Amino acid sequence: MTSLRRLLAPLALLALAGCADDASHAAHGPTAATSLGQPDEPIAGPQGIVPQFVVDCDYSHSAMDDPIVFPGQPGRSHLHAFFGNTAVDAFTTAESLADGGTTCDQTLDKAAYWVPVLLRGPEVFTPTRATAYYRSGLGVDPTTVQPYPAGLMMIAGNAAALDPQPVSIVAWTCGVGIAREALPPVCNERRMLRLVVTFPDCWDGARLDSPDHHAHVAYSSRGACPQGYPVPVPQLQLSVEYPVWGDTTGLTLASGGLHTGHADFINGWDQDRLTTEVQLCLHRRLVCGVASGRPAD
Repeated sequence: MTSLRRLLAPLALLALAGCADDASHAAHGPTAATSLGQPDEPIAGPQGIVPQFVVDCDYSHSAMDDPIVFPGQPGRSHLHAFFGNTAVDAFTTAESLADGGTTCDQTLDKAAYWVPVLLRGPEVFTPTRATAYYRSGLGVDPTTVQPYPAGLMMIAGNAAALDPQPVSIVAWTCGVGIAREALPPVCNERRMLRLVVTFPDCWDGARLDSPDHHAHVAYSSRGACPQGYPVPVPQLQLSVEYPVWGDTTGLTLASGGLHTGHADFINGWDQDRLTTEVQLCLHRRLVCGVASGRPAD
């Protein structure tokens, strides 16, 4: 396992990350806002035969930036690992994403995805990749799902959680298995550790963000969006793979304990392409690979 690990920063940088983390927690608070509701269980595994389209994104970079929570404040956040858009920093806006490149296999997906880094003491585990599964919420009629509006921002999970979060929102697993656990399980080298975060799938139809970064979106339940959130959108499930297997002793997240898993997203897709994928795959109830735009084999 040691050969797969990379030290991204010296001890001094990690100490700085700890200071930034204190500031981040102060901003979020122990009772940080979370999105309305939670997904119904069981949540099908990523490989489940449900209408979806899939994007694989390589790791891009790490930085103590968060353009949603701390816009224009470089170094204020805990350390994040970024995927997708290659130009993301503290000054990123929805409009600026168009100027960046992408690490995703779908070149028209310039969305920004990020999660807190995984640590063991001073050691930083560089994620190997992230897989974004875009699907309809459990029981939601796939033909009613609408593309995200350009520039939509979302946070899933609670970076200040002190207790386990619902595994339907934040969970740990090995490989692409369907098991969901509140703490990292012991994985083998062929099925490495993954953090799986599920985003809300209902939008209020008006705001691209909200003051607490949660109130403009919500989770569906029993196949329907709650009152005040009339627009079903894809339920993004982000699965981040780390080069970690075996003993999980000493693992922690840069945001705090292992219960503080969360993920951020800014929609930077080419809107025509996103609309095509929603119509081709979700509306036709197909399992698609985005790169080909055709049903998966």
